[in-house]
Amino acid sequence: MKKGKLIVFSAPSGSGKTTIVRHLLKQESLNLEFSISATSREQRGDEKDGVDYYFLSSKEFKNKIKHEEFLEWEEVYRDNFYGTLKTEVERIWAKGKHVIFDIDVSGGLRIKRKFPEETLAIFVKPPSIDELKIRLKKRKTESDDKINMRVAKASAELATAPLFDEIILNENLDDALKEAEDMVGDFINDKGLSPRVQPKDLSKGKKKK
Repeated sequence: MKKGKLIVFSAPSGSGKTTIVRHLLKQESLNLEFSISATSREQRGDEKDGVDYYFLSSKEFKNKIKHEEFLEWEEVYRDNFYGTLKTEVERIWAKGKHVIFDIDVSGGLRIKRKFPEETLAIFVKPPSIDELKIRLKKRKTESDDKINMRVAKASAELATAPLFDEIILNENLDDALKEAEDMVGDFINDKGLSPRVQPKDLSKGKKKK
């Protein structure tokens, strides 16, 4: 099977990476397909297995970890796992498409480590922490305590930006979308843009206490 490219977008929550990824998926010339994550958390509302997530029991998830079936995984809370199955990437590559990820910083860097040549890892940076907090508040979906937790986490995530191949400053959304489109297009078409960083000392998975 011919390998395609892996396009990783990581960022603090509220930086706009999901908006950028959705925009890129609409660009037919880029030939992208979204990587669906696996999780051991319970299904919510109208979520569909194989569409929103691949829903696994905690036991199933741990068994797949044991058999090294994940590109990356993380235990967010006790027995609450998220990860990217190797078979998901293989499924998309088999269709002749490139894979795009909307993923957290640690997961994105682990993918970069495993596929250094095939991966373009892009970090989306907000103009400032204050602006990030304003954007999170505008969502009106989370409590102040939750927002403060996200902002605190963002400071640590911003420190990892130099580990990525490219950084997009999302100060103006239209400019950020254009920059992302050009960047990904050049990488896919081998127009001189190439990954340059191999993240150091990253484990296969990470547990949060």
